[in-house]
Amino acid sequence: MNTATTPKPRTAAALAARRRKTETALERVHKTIVRLRREEAQISVAAVARRADVSRTFLYDNVEARAAVAAAMTQAGERQSRTLAERDDERAATWRERALNAEDGLTAAHIEILAQRTRIGELLGQIRDLEAEWTQESVQRIATENTTLKQRVRQLTTDNRTLDERLKAARSNLRFQDRRMADLEARITDPSTGVRQ
Repeated sequence: MNTATTPKPRTAAALAARRRKTETALERVHKTIVRLRREEAQISVAAVARRADVSRTFLYDNVEARAAVAAAMTQAGERQSRTLAERDDERAATWRERALNAEDGLTAAHIEILAQRTRIGELLGQIRDLEAEWTQESVQRIATENTTLKQRVRQLTTDNRTLDERLKAARSNLRFQDRRMADLEARITDPSTGVRQ
């Protein structure tokens, strides 16, 4: 029996245990990569090593692990590139829509400004027409009449206030006289007060 070609039972058991440990680690690496993809997290050697509880050396030394991580990183990069391209397209569409809305708003503003300018022109024309009807003499006469009327209104207001105060005083006197008359009538009708009829 050749001992060089046949491994000893201990060595065979150690090799089998090492193979199982490597397979278990590879399985954890594959599950971790699937989990990172599902979570849409960044895939890197450090992230896979940390999550799969393996060393970075294992990921670099093991051919299958290195290939799995490299493939996952490549796919993540492509997916990120697609996502960035989609975002750029969305932004471009948003900006395009904003630009169209701004153009519509600008067109509406120009129409409104033109309408307002037309209306202002019409009103200025009416003012000029009104000013043309009035001569300087008539404007002066109306201003004088306006001043006179204001003075008259002030005078009437003062007179009204004076008359109102007089009316209040007269009412107060009337109430006093009514009470006095009632008191006198009561004395006349009451014989105990000593007033003779």
